[in-house]
Amino acid sequence: MGAPGLHFLGHSTVRVELAGRTVLTDPVLTPSVGALRRVVPVPDPALWAGVDAVLLSHLHADHLHLPSLRMLAAGTRLVVPRGAGAWLRRHGFPAVDEISTGETLALGGLRITAVHAAHSGHRWGPRLTSGPTTQAVGHLLEGDGATVYVSGDTALHDGMRLLGDRGIDVAVLPVWGWGPDLGPGHLDPMQAAEAVARLRPRTAVPVHWGTLAPAGTTWLPTPVRGRMRRMLVEPPHTFAREVSARGLDTAVVVAEPGAPVPLLPGVAP
Repeated sequence: MGAPGLHFLGHSTVRVELAGRTVLTDPVLTPSVGALRRVVPVPDPALWAGVDAVLLSHLHADHLHLPSLRMLAAGTRLVVPRGAGAWLRRHGFPAVDEISTGETLALGGLRITAVHAAHSGHRWGPRLTSGPTTQAVGHLLEGDGATVYVSGDTALHDGMRLLGDRGIDVAVLPVWGWGPDLGPGHLDPMQAAEAVARLRPRTAVPVHWGTLAPAGTTWLPTPVRGRMRRMLVEPPHTFAREVSARGLDTAVVVAEPGAPVPLLPGVAP
């Protein structure tokens, strides 16, 4: 049985190595995403080269980022929520697999199951009605006796308890976003700690923090500057304190954007 290997590339982008396969989640690899600016260095290309598949949780541009997908090797396999395949093929990505909640795809010894996420699946979020729409999903990765849950963007939901019953070694959970405040369908540090209580993983890794900010918000002298700077660094540490305060039997491992995740010994059963 082998423990998974994880590297946090920033925002929701995580390189996961498990069962002899390497997958990349929601790749954002560029200095900017629309009006958002990257506040940490872009990832080393060696970290996203040669992956076996890319897992896309939903269609929002900070998760399904077309310029970043075009940086990957031609023909890289994309695993997307059912209903997004035709749209991606029209944008020049021929190798697309679609899965819905509860469906499983196999990559050698690695099993990838789409699971429920309580989040908008529309390309432009809940406010605009043009563009494609699908369900949002998380992913359960299983192989070599280990299980990794990558939630994608989600609010709390009761299905987390059922996922916990399956036994999770590592839960990769969002703890913030890219602005001074959060919109619907996201976890803040306290809600992410409640997700840990429901999921009961051996290890929790906070993501979706410290990477992107609206242009100018970290340096222009506006009322949001101080809060924006704090929210780029505080959420994962607040999350770790909340998990500890609840007395949960879960180790929180905080990795900075761009850094490997130093998983503790014994994360695999």
